[in-house]
Amino acid sequence: MRGYRQIVVVLVMLLTTGSVMASGEEDNALSARLVERMPGLKISSIRKLPQLDLYEVVGNGLQIFYTDASGDLALFGNLVDLKTRTNLTEQRRTEASVVDFSQLPLDLAIVKVKGDGSRKMAVFVDPDCPYCKRLEQELSGVSDVTLYIYLLPLDSIHPDAARKARAVWCAEDRVQAWDALMLQGKEPPVPAAECKDPIADIAKLAGKLSIEGTPGLVFGNGTRVPGAIDARQIEQLLNAPGKS
Repeated sequence: MRGYRQIVVVLVMLLTTGSVMASGEEDNALSARLVERMPGLKISSIRKLPQLDLYEVVGNGLQIFYTDASGDLALFGNLVDLKTRTNLTEQRRTEASVVDFSQLPLDLAIVKVKGDGSRKMAVFVDPDCPYCKRLEQELSGVSDVTLYIYLLPLDSIHPDAARKARAVWCAEDRVQAWDALMLQGKEPPVPAAECKDPIADIAKLAGKLSIEGTPGLVFGNGTRVPGAIDARQIEQLLNAPGKS
């Protein structure tokens, strides 16, 4: 109850000092003010809450906080609907994490078609990531899916991963090279110097999608999952309703 009292106190302070913003121009002013006061903040969206005279801010990936119209006060924590016991902050975070699969740059991915390829799934992977290798084992039993493999070597953790990722991309048969590396531990030949890889562009894409580790999974319906999951969970998400 102490936590709820603290939230209520802060909400009362905000309600007594805030005012309603009426235009996109004012939204931009609030955004600029917050960035000025919170250096490094990258705002994805600002919207007025229907229940309160507060503004929800989504920034730096999936971080969510609340502010008044002036940007003088901010509330960090979970906003809960006490009638339904719904965690509105977590609900919004789930909504914000949905990826529009149709907007993914598929030309940056290695495309692997299994069975009829009717279902879709994107994976952001590091060749030296043990959890990525575990994911590959799980995916070996999944069929009727088109996999879009985005090579995302995490240099700070695996200093040799970028070399292996580039070798896979530059291989004559990228799918075969990837499978051999991840399932059998066989590295592809050293690539030609003139071969261009999309690794830097993929890193930018991962940052935009707030994918900070590997594996990072995105399913055809837009669901995003951080980390490796088993074949049963993969099947459930591939068959989940939504976009395909």
